[in-house]
Amino acid sequence: MGLRVVGAGFGRTGTHSLKLALERLLGSPCYHMVEVFKHPEHVSDWHAAALGNLPDWNKLFDGYSAAVDWPASAYWKELSEHYPEALVLLSVRDVEAWWRSTQNTIFHGLDDHGDPQWRAMLNAMFESRFTTKLHDHDTCVSAFLGNIESVKATIDPSRLLVWQASDGWEPICNALSLPVPSEPFPLTNTTEDWAKRRAAAEADTKDS
Repeated sequence: MGLRVVGAGFGRTGTHSLKLALERLLGSPCYHMVEVFKHPEHVSDWHAAALGNLPDWNKLFDGYSAAVDWPASAYWKELSEHYPEALVLLSVRDVEAWWRSTQNTIFHGLDDHGDPQWRAMLNAMFESRFTTKLHDHDTCVSAFLGNIESVKATIDPSRLLVWQASDGWEPICNALSLPVPSEPFPLTNTTEDWAKRRAAAEADTKDS
């Protein structure tokens, strides 16, 4: 199939909403961190990628038409080269809102993640593609803004879409030459949504 959309934005920039939207538009799955949870066998591939040993992209993304969010978005340059016809979609957000969201969601309690393979993969990816100082404001903000500037400087404007969640369907549909759906754009995985899921997961753990 090959990827038609390569996401270049960090997590907590509306990437879960993008996943749902792209699946609606393209009619096939979109890769996202949640897919790694569904496919734990992919953890070793991403760990190897973080160490400089890139996987067989076609095999890894078999059946997917798009990829957004970490870990895939950390390799936007490699993926944009491997899939030269793909749209590169850079999801962005107000940097301070992004910082607060990361601290309240994905980086909250990350150091306590129990799976050593996951920890090794994430540590290697953050070290090589982001930062390991996940709770240092200035370092994280610098990495976030640096990624945006790097994408803009690297990708030809003719295949780059800079997008934020409030933009909704139209810019994506225009870039992909697809009709705009009549239903509202899926805005999901808010900080409140994330907190509810975490609380439910912790409750399940205590009850087991």
